[in-house]
Amino acid sequence: MNLRPYYFLIGLIGSSLSFTTLAENVADFPSRPIKIIVPVAAGGNVDIVARTVGNELTKILGQNVVIENRPSSASIVGTQLVAKASPDGYTLLAHSSTFFAAPLISDNAGYDPVKDFSPISLTCKVPMFVMINPALPVKNIDEFIRYAKSNPGMPIASSGNGSTGHIAAEVFSSRANIKLTNIFYKGNAQAIVDLMSGQVPIMFDQVSTGVQNIKAGKLRALAITSLERSPLTPDIPTLAESGFPGYEDVTLNLLLAPAGTPYPIIQKLNQAVVKAMNQTELKNRFSERGIDLVSSSPEDLGRLIKSEVTRLQKLAKDSGIKAD
Repeated sequence: MNLRPYYFLIGLIGSSLSFTTLAENVADFPSRPIKIIVPVAAGGNVDIVARTVGNELTKILGQNVVIENRPSSASIVGTQLVAKASPDGYTLLAHSSTFFAAPLISDNAGYDPVKDFSPISLTCKVPMFVMINPALPVKNIDEFIRYAKSNPGMPIASSGNGSTGHIAAEVFSSRANIKLTNIFYKGNAQAIVDLMSGQVPIMFDQVSTGVQNIKAGKLRALAITSLERSPLTPDIPTLAESGFPGYEDVTLNLLLAPAGTPYPIIQKLNQAVVKAMNQTELKNRFSERGIDLVSSSPEDLGRLIKSEVTRLQKLAKDSGIKAD
């Protein structure tokens, strides 16, 4: 007896049931709480923006959105957790530009930024200041470059290998043709303390965390890394207008889901994020802290991830950035 037709029929029925179940799950999404993994400690920009996104998604989607912090070196633990999670839209990842760089500077990153995630949306952009200790005898970028060439190998602080400040500094020093020695810290807090005390003379730091020290005169900003000046510090020029045309290096925050998440779920999450991030009152509140709330389509974010990974791979090769 030929059983092949029966097996074929059973296969069709199974496929039909699976498709029907998936369609129902997509239509009902979300039917239970959503978890957003934040792979860094509470209190920083990634955490603050993620919690804001979570609060707004709770209102828009009608289900609780819970934030779970999973801090680790280079944000690897939390990122791997989401990469391996069920692609059903109920476990998401809130990350920063470190997401692009970690696989370049860690031998055990354990994820591929392009292949292992489904992009949802950008959530914010944060420019950086080129900040120095006020005792350094320079007033602008030109003077700093001359000083650095006269003092080759001078130290520059950052919150770690592959951090946004480290990457921005590598791009700057390469274009300025100067040699700086990286001093890696386990976070921004101690780096800023040492910068203010004069233990290190310079670092790139986000506007949101650096602006108060600059306004208080504890640190001096030579330039900002966005293409336009910040309304918080309109007298501080951009690097682009300080002899580096086109220079832009801002910290990006983004929201991602595991690869394979059904596109209708991605769309629904994206629409909610876009609605949340475009609220005038919310944008104004964050703008006062130097954080620009933004959104994007999943497709645009996907293209951005690919281009950033390519850019950083070239930078790592040219600058000799290696895994710890």
